[in-house]
Amino acid sequence: MSYISNLEIDDSGLPAPSPEIEQERRVAVFDLLEENSFILPGRDDAPAPDGPFKLNLAVRDGRLVFDTRSRSDEALAEFHLSFGPFRQVIKDYFQICESYFEAVKTMPPGQIEAIDMARRGIHNEGARILEERLDGKVQLDIDTARRLFTLVCVLSPVK
Repeated sequence: MSYISNLEIDDSGLPAPSPEIEQERRVAVFDLLEENSFILPGRDDAPAPDGPFKLNLAVRDGRLVFDTRSRSDEALAEFHLSFGPFRQVIKDYFQICESYFEAVKTMPPGQIEAIDMARRGIHNEGARILEERLDGKVQLDIDTARRLFTLVCVLSPVK
């Protein structure tokens, strides 16, 4: 029962993403809601809250905010993360995505696959950083971290 059942993304005030990035976002949200693992540990001798959870992602004061709530919209936990540790991997991710989107239009399958492998490697690195930044706050599986990293990229002021 420890999973995200509802996801809201507050991207107000951010520039509109490109159509390709918007598609990545839609896929990440769909995949995340289809299957994820999101476990909030107990705090201060309190038991761990039961899921499923509502997750609101936003940027406030230049920081990424994970606002986690119960089904009944009770506030459970809120985490504020700096974009600093993500800065380089987000830049790399956007560059490789741009290369991938261009390659799909003109390059042969072998070259597209090579770029896609590099893209997945950078994506995995971003997911690993996200897992580290959330260590002790929430437990994620790698697929959930990967999908959330895609959404971190979309919300990031770093492009």
